[in-house]
Amino acid sequence: MTSRRIRPLKAYKHFRNLIKDKEDTTQVFDIVEALDGSNLEKDYKRFIATAEGQARFAERRNLVPLLDDHEMLRKTPIGSVGHHYCDFMEAQGLSAQGLVDEYERWGKRLEDHYDANVAWYGNRRRDVHDLMHILSGYSRDALGEACVLNFTHSQHGGLGIYFIAQMVPFEIRKEAPKGAPVWRAVREAKKHGNLAENIIKQDIVALMSENLEEARKRLNIKAPTQYNKVHQMMQDNGIDPYAVVTAVAA
Repeated sequence: MTSRRIRPLKAYKHFRNLIKDKEDTTQVFDIVEALDGSNLEKDYKRFIATAEGQARFAERRNLVPLLDDHEMLRKTPIGSVGHHYCDFMEAQGLSAQGLVDEYERWGKRLEDHYDANVAWYGNRRRDVHDLMHILSGYSRDALGEACVLNFTHSQHGGLGIYFIAQMVPFEIRKEAPKGAPVWRAVREAKKHGNLAENIIKQDIVALMSENLEEARKRLNIKAPTQYNKVHQMMQDNGIDPYAVVTAVAA
C-alpha cells in the first residue's frame, strides 16, 4: 500500500483557489491528493472483497463510452435512470468524457501512482460522479455538490471530499437566508449515503434501464428534505441557489 502524507494546509490553499476561480476544478483534485492518503487503496480492498465488487472487476468495464452514448441510453424506458441521466447531462452541457478531460488537464494519472487494478477502480469512482447526482437527488449548485460529496464520503471515505463538503457550507451560509438548514442538508446527505447500497458496486448497464424511483427504492436512497428546504427558502428570498458559491458547482 502506498504511504502518502496528509497535507491540510495545502488542501486549504487549494480550496481558497477553488472559491476564487470558478472554472478551475483541478483544485478539487489537488485537495483530494493532499488529504486522501491511502484511502483509494483501502476502499478498493473493501470493494474487491465483496461478491458485487468481484463481478464488476471481472467485467472491468470502462464506463465513459456507456455514459456518453446518449443515443443508446435514450432507448431505455421513459422514466429510467438512463433517461434522467441524459436529461441532466444535456441540460448542464456535461459529458463523462469532459470530467476525464478535466482530470487529465490536472496533469496526473492514477496509473502512474497506483497498481493498475486500483487505478481502474479510482477511475470508476470518478466516472459515476454525475450519476450520483441523479440517484441521490442533489443538483449541481454548490450545496448540491457538497451534499453529493458527503453522500459519496459515506460510501467510500476519503478526507479530501469530506473536507470540501464541510467547507462549502461556510461559504453558502454567507449568502443563504437566516435559518436556512444548510448544515442539516449536508449532514442529511451523509446519513443517506450510509443508508444506501454502495453505488459503485452496481451493474451500471442494468441500472440505466431501471425506473429511477424504483432504483432509488431498491438502493434505499432517501429523498433529500433539508436540501430542498434550503432551495425553497432561497427562492422565497429572491436568491438563485445556483448563483450561490458557484465555484464548486462549476
